[in-house]
Amino acid sequence: MINLSNPAVIREIMARHGFHFSKALGQNFIINPSVCPKMAEMAGAAPGVGAIEIGTGVGVLTAELATRADKVVAIELDKRLLPVLEETLSDYRNITVINEDVLKVDLHKVITEQFHGLDVIVCANLPYYITSPILMSLLEQHLPIRSITVMVQKEAAQRITALPGTRAVGAVSLAVRYYSEPKVLFPVSRGSFLPAPDVDSTVIRLDLLSHPPIDIPDEGSFFQVVKAAFSQRRKTLSNSLTSGLSISKQAAVELLEAAEIPLNARAEQLSMEQFGALSNAYWESKRPPQHGSSPVI
Repeated sequence: MINLSNPAVIREIMARHGFHFSKALGQNFIINPSVCPKMAEMAGAAPGVGAIEIGTGVGVLTAELATRADKVVAIELDKRLLPVLEETLSDYRNITVINEDVLKVDLHKVITEQFHGLDVIVCANLPYYITSPILMSLLEQHLPIRSITVMVQKEAAQRITALPGTRAVGAVSLAVRYYSEPKVLFPVSRGSFLPAPDVDSTVIRLDLLSHPPIDIPDEGSFFQVVKAAFSQRRKTLSNSLTSGLSISKQAAVELLEAAEIPLNARAEQLSMEQFGALSNAYWESKRPPQHGSSPVI
């Protein structure tokens, strides 16, 4: 078995295949031997489970997932890594590597074709520059998956898992909590990677919800309101909504009043339920007037 946590071994394999790290792709490979086994375990890789991995590196996490899960589908964008993976993962027969951009892959099709009768999890060491787009893409597709376990930049983990009503919360925090229950699992120091990045990382898990935590009639209105609310964090909510929704100041005030939210409130002060009430008020304001009803006297 190749020791993929040994920097000298990794460098030797890379040199043999003419591979060089790509800053543009945010490539930092894990060399701390304790990280990937722990990550695979806490992600839920086990018999009866299929795992989708995003970004393989040299295959350290891939191998740990394959050791525990029945099937692993690894999606890797960098075609230069394919011959490397053929060598490092040669001992495993339950791994399929897809050389594509995960944002362009039909994951519903992958799950249907590759994971017959298995519970499905996602597990990945995500490049920092594309963390949010990948997470939101996975969540918005309503995939039949159990959880998403990812290693991300420490500051990104704080934003993603932030509670509504706290200073760290943002639009991505609300979106993540609409689809899942996020949990912080464990920290990973910058020295755990080759090359070492300038920041520390954190592993988090998003457990997918069967139903959203709030009752809203229109998902689109909810996300419009959330995005608008956090578009100008230093301003009051009424100002942010005026600009972000392209409505008049009076209309923004009326939305806040309809949702029973103080006019001087800021986005980070609102609960999930208050955002739900605000989005409901916005949705109602966009609906055409109902004709033919009797006037109330």
